[in-house]
Amino acid sequence: MNDELIQIAMDIILKAGDCRNKCMEALKKAKTGDLIAADNVLAEARQDIIKAHQAQTEVIQATVAGEKPLEYSLIFSHAQDTMMTIMSEYNLTKELLDVYRILFKED
Repeated sequence: MNDELIQIAMDIILKAGDCRNKCMEALKKAKTGDLIAADNVLAEARQDIIKAHQAQTEVIQATVAGEKPLEYSLIFSHAQDTMMTIMSEYNLTKELLDVYRILFKED
């Protein structure tokens, strides 16, 4: 397996992990009623998951274009799985912040 793919996979895992941490931070802020801070942290989380997704997309597009043949890679597969799981966590966090807005009667 090529070192570049390992580096990309690790970057995806790290960016997705950063997103997860920020989602948890946003929920903690929301629980205390600090919804503006929660929204700000969630915006940062969104940027992290976008970067992870872009890295994955670049690998897939290069493979489809025939630029870089992609052999099966357990670490890349793990990175994709991690990213998709955390993308779901991000989406759930976003919805939960809306619930907190209702609970705290904010729009």
